[in-house]
Amino acid sequence: MNPAPTFLPGGWTLAEPIWLLALLLLALAVWWRSRRPRPVLVIPRVSKWAGAPAVSLGRMPSILAAAGFGALVVALARPQQLEEKKQVRQKGYDIMLAIDLSLSMLAEDYQDKFGNRINRLEAIRPIIESFILKRPTDRIGVVIYSGRAFTLSPLTFDHSWLARQMQRLRIGAVREQGTAVGDGLGLALSRLSQAQRMEQGTRKGAFVILMTDGKNNSGVLDPVEAAGLAKNKGIPVYTIAAGSDPFAPIPDVDPNTGRYLLNGRGQKTYSGRLDGSFDEETLKQIASLSDGKFFRAMDVGTAEAAFAAIDKRQRIEFDAKAQIRADEWFAAFAAPGLACFFVGIALARPGRWGGVA
Repeated sequence: MNPAPTFLPGGWTLAEPIWLLALLLLALAVWWRSRRPRPVLVIPRVSKWAGAPAVSLGRMPSILAAAGFGALVVALARPQQLEEKKQVRQKGYDIMLAIDLSLSMLAEDYQDKFGNRINRLEAIRPIIESFILKRPTDRIGVVIYSGRAFTLSPLTFDHSWLARQMQRLRIGAVREQGTAVGDGLGLALSRLSQAQRMEQGTRKGAFVILMTDGKNNSGVLDPVEAAGLAKNKGIPVYTIAAGSDPFAPIPDVDPNTGRYLLNGRGQKTYSGRLDGSFDEETLKQIASLSDGKFFRAMDVGTAEAAFAAIDKRQRIEFDAKAQIRADEWFAAFAAPGLACFFVGIALARPGRWGGVA
């Protein structure tokens, strides 16, 4: 039975209020008892001996029995205290970000707002952080990959914590060198495998953002095969190709710490350039197969535009249905009610218990 509407203060209600009509029997008994003639023994000046009690001891059994009966009636009416959670309808997605941390992400072919050269990770990272913080109703997770793929964070609503983890990202966090695009995408897809959000084998309300600046040259899973898995699961993959210069210079870094190596004047040193290898066609194919979209992030402005376009994607609705929790108070009234009622009966007829003559 659904809880009755609340009609008492503090969220209280009675699930079976019809039982309150039984209180009329109590009123009838009180009226009938008041009309019965009772013998009275008058003792002159008895008030000089002791003060009259507020309630005659002879009436105590009746009062206890009546109170017990009333409590039992209230218990049968099933008093409940309701705690209602209002219905909330929100729109959101489950999103996995797959971020390339290979050495080529150190290539300095971006510029900040002051015109200073910055590398690809430095350019993309604040854009990703902003994207995360702008989607408070989404669960977001992050996969990082280079020669291997690792989960930085599973799906979470704690976007502030996730943004702090993004600030700690550095090239070299994944020791195995290379660019395992397929493994990164495959791991991101596995993090979106949740049975409760599957309908006829299709994952609802999820997509992947795959960001890289190179071509797949490591790992075990082919990127196109991973895109096929995304297609079968109904998960769109948005691919972002970072970088503008395929032969951009790469600063030297300490492979253990990821910090730049500096010369005697405190300046970064450069001893290599990108080899020009870039597989834009594969990224386009991944997006096309999975019903996603490909973006080319040539500079900071186009990178921001890519994430802004993804942010505008139509979101599905998640309904959190209203729930009413009803705490039953039957026992709290029934137990003392029974005790009072039977104590009153016992005191009213002491002869049944071997009372004094």
